[in-house]
Amino acid sequence: MVSKLSAVLNFKVNVNLNRLFWNFHINTELEPLLAQIANQHEPSLKRLYQLTNANLFALALRILQQRDLAEDCLQLAFVKVWHNSQQFNATKAKPITWLNAIVRNQALDLLRKNKHQKMHDTSDETLAQLADQSPSQEKQVSLAQEQRAIHTCLAQLKENQRQCLQLAYFDGLAHPQVAAQLNLPLGSVKTWIRRGLLGLRECLTHII
Repeated sequence: MVSKLSAVLNFKVNVNLNRLFWNFHINTELEPLLAQIANQHEPSLKRLYQLTNANLFALALRILQQRDLAEDCLQLAFVKVWHNSQQFNATKAKPITWLNAIVRNQALDLLRKNKHQKMHDTSDETLAQLADQSPSQEKQVSLAQEQRAIHTCLAQLKENQRQCLQLAYFDGLAHPQVAAQLNLPLGSVKTWIRRGLLGLRECLTHII
């Protein structure tokens, strides 16, 4: 029973660490991309799409329940990003939160339009509930705190542990790929990643 509980707790910790790492990594990369898009830099828009389209499409599909409409929604949302990226303010929202809001609002617009065209049986109450699903101020504060915690905890790790974790979690490299890129023994890389995760778990206890 104890070992089973320990396994469950370790799984939950790893899930939370993966979520924290993804949020940290994606927002760190998206912010400069949005700044470049504001200057009409097309390669940055393509990179933004590559990084976010899967998650944003899933959000659109969850609201619209039709794949073709979700695809239209995503295309229209990225057109809005292209024309309105100068409105992004990093002091008010994280990049992925801002993008989610654009996709959600676009999806709701399509729902309203298709409701009038009898393509969806969506009540005004349902639309209002969907509109209220945007992150609350408390949630945004929590996400910001998580970002700061990641910065703080990573800074406390040894350089070799931090470097291996960044390659494995931020860049998505497998352990052998990390070892090859750093020109280090695979055993050392696995040890540093394991010790780095233990250090992060201890440091992040207050938000997990």
